[in-house]
Amino acid sequence: MNFEKYYILDTNILLEDATNIFKLSQDGHNIIILAETVLDEIDTKKSGYEEINFQAREFARILENAIILESIKKDLYKIIRLKINEKNTFIDIISKEEYEVNIRNVSPNIINDRKILEIASFANSYYKNQVEFLSLDIMARTRAISLDIKTDALVGKDKDVFEFEFTKDISINFEDLEFLNNQEIKKFDKEYKPYNFSYCFKVKSSDQVLLANIQNKRINLLNEEEIRDQIITPLNKEQLFFSDAILNPLYNVLIVEAKAGSGKTLLALSGALKLVRQKSFQKIIYIRNSIESLDKGEDVGYLPGLEEKFKIYNHPLMDSLDYIIRTEHKRKRNKKNPELVVAELDDSEVSARIEQMISNYGIETMWVGEMRGRTLSNAFIIIDEAQNMSNKTMQMVLSRIDSSCKVVVLGSNKQIDNFYVNKYTNALTTLLKSTKNENNLVNTYAIKLQKVLRGPITEWAEEIFSK
Repeated sequence: MNFEKYYILDTNILLEDATNIFKLSQDGHNIIILAETVLDEIDTKKSGYEEINFQAREFARILENAIILESIKKDLYKIIRLKINEKNTFIDIISKEEYEVNIRNVSPNIINDRKILEIASFANSYYKNQVEFLSLDIMARTRAISLDIKTDALVGKDKDVFEFEFTKDISINFEDLEFLNNQEIKKFDKEYKPYNFSYCFKVKSSDQVLLANIQNKRINLLNEEEIRDQIITPLNKEQLFFSDAILNPLYNVLIVEAKAGSGKTLLALSGALKLVRQKSFQKIIYIRNSIESLDKGEDVGYLPGLEEKFKIYNHPLMDSLDYIIRTEHKRKRNKKNPELVVAELDDSEVSARIEQMISNYGIETMWVGEMRGRTLSNAFIIIDEAQNMSNKTMQMVLSRIDSSCKVVVLGSNKQIDNFYVNKYTNALTTLLKSTKNENNLVNTYAIKLQKVLRGPITEWAEEIFSK
């Protein structure tokens, strides 16, 4: 048979999304080539409750619908051709009797990659057209290039597509101040785009600056006094923009790309506590993709309260609650007696107060592996570490959330730990890119928090390792 393209896939392509096999096939125009090692790796991932485990099971279901067309032997290699009639997809599975690579001369953690590339090298000479090795792993792709195998990452060629200007600076005249609020943004910025969510209006020939978020293409000036009236006080304009969007009932999905130490989790949690106090929501749900469980295949289950697993897998939340408790304590003591030196709370008292806060505000934490089949209602939902989520994972999580909820998605593309995604393919980037166009289904808001507030060491690390 004649095919236009010949793709040999790394395991991570299928564990990122099992249906990639159909997308790449393009209704039978291209053929998919799989090394037997890929099947072995997928087979080991079928047990568990993480997204990759679901994708492994999904791929197994795909293969169940395949029929064997032919089996060919070529030297030490065996090629089995399968066809999935429903999707008109052709798959060649190639195995080898004995591999050149072995445990004695290659580290065990990369031996499977080397086996896949052995098959890729054979495929490159066997098929009449050059094969293309697709992988999300830069090391595997680099090794493939050294073997003269054409390679690609599958997606992510348009690298600057999500570098949108979420905040803009605009100069205005003094006489515009009186009627600025609720004016159409295009009167002041003819280049306005849907992703220009926040503006800093600077008055010409003056030091005066007004901050605003855009609602329905109209200017909504920030009430800074009201925004600052919460446990954690916003410290710069980006934090003010973010906090305003948290408290504003118009926005129901917030997407935040932020540096480490920029206060994203603290501000999200502080705003959530205020909204629960105001009875806008009944509870706070914190969701974090657990890379620890992804690597080990552990089922950590549902993690409420102050159980040890709650602490282990949700350090950002626990650290934020700790900081909020100590900050609130200092603030209350200072109000009673400004001259009094505030004594620090001891750790046992902080733990007791955290437990009470979790109970009072209905704070729950969820692991993505146990969310299927659930519906989340009347909750302020914080989805953290979105850069480590695949698009399928985020789709599954968001599809559990009904219209009575508000969602804040947090992440940093400089802190990717999941080797099944990269900064061009992860869920955070996909959500950021979605703001390019207007959406009539939900009211989204996006911002980047650039200022590091954790301290000089964090800021120094961000500077030297981001060059």
